[in-house]
Amino acid sequence: MNYKEEILKLKKELDVVLVAHFYQRDEVFELADITGDSLELAKKVMESDKEFVVFCGVGFMGESAKILNPQKRVLMPRIACCAMARMIDEGYFLENLKKMNEAGISNDDILPITYINSSASVKARVGEMGGMVCTSSNAYKIIEKGLKSGKKIFFVPDRCLGQNFAKSLGLKSAVIGDGTNLKDADIICYNGFCSVHQQFNIDDIDFYREKYPDIIVAVHPECDPSVCDKADFVGSTSQLIKFIKELPEDQKVVVGTEFNMVNRLREKNTYILSSTKPECPTMNETTLEHVYLTLKSIKENKISELSEIKVDENTRYWAKIALERMFEIWFILKGL
Repeated sequence: MNYKEEILKLKKELDVVLVAHFYQRDEVFELADITGDSLELAKKVMESDKEFVVFCGVGFMGESAKILNPQKRVLMPRIACCAMARMIDEGYFLENLKKMNEAGISNDDILPITYINSSASVKARVGEMGGMVCTSSNAYKIIEKGLKSGKKIFFVPDRCLGQNFAKSLGLKSAVIGDGTNLKDADIICYNGFCSVHQQFNIDDIDFYREKYPDIIVAVHPECDPSVCDKADFVGSTSQLIKFIKELPEDQKVVVGTEFNMVNRLREKNTYILSSTKPECPTMNETTLEHVYLTLKSIKENKISELSEIKVDENTRYWAKIALERMFEIWFILKGL
């Protein structure tokens, strides 16, 4: 069976929009109606008038789409889990708040901010505490806004993102559980991380700079702070794409982020900052067959409960508030 042809036929027949994150396999990515990073996908899905959203990504992305679009039916060909998002749940969130309380910081003095790579239940807890969501492309501005509250920022779940943005703002950061003084920090980070971006290290940077002295090093802020400190450019997925595509063709660049995205950026003079192949294993779970079977289930009205994203109303209410606070700040900054 030619899955590509069948998918294209079904897309024409059905009231559906196919969505894919930048880290998806090339064959899935190229068939999508909407592509982007986490923030772009969240916004663009809201603009679609289709009844069904078939979301090729990881679980928290499908949840975010459902939170913002309760009237739509959101299906995922594979409800793959983001390892970072799975590092924190509601219980761990509360447990880490308690550790902050034990360090002499009351909940009244804490403003939680969650990276979009988190579950709906964590986003809801953040929303209930007056906090908000951020992405790697807007975290700097969201944290900057949050600090105006005069409270300490509790940043979850990615410690690297929190540490990197604290450093860029000239602020002190601490990681819960690593022995650093929480009370002295402006930004207190949960001890989570991205397994893909942990594969990049300063030895890789040294190797490429020795081999190509004029090479530019561009990395994602989910990388370790030591890597970001040595890089020439640090930016979100969409920011990396823009930066690299605007480089002169003969300019060599080495990139520290997910393999599939880097591989489709430029035909030459673009390298991966790793001796391995840094693919996101869960992003790569979705295949053309999975997409075809999901579309087929819509046509035959045989949708599996295992593929449809559902979020209970109380969780959706508070998680939506946390997401809307992010969008409100983003729209103000964009002058919209």
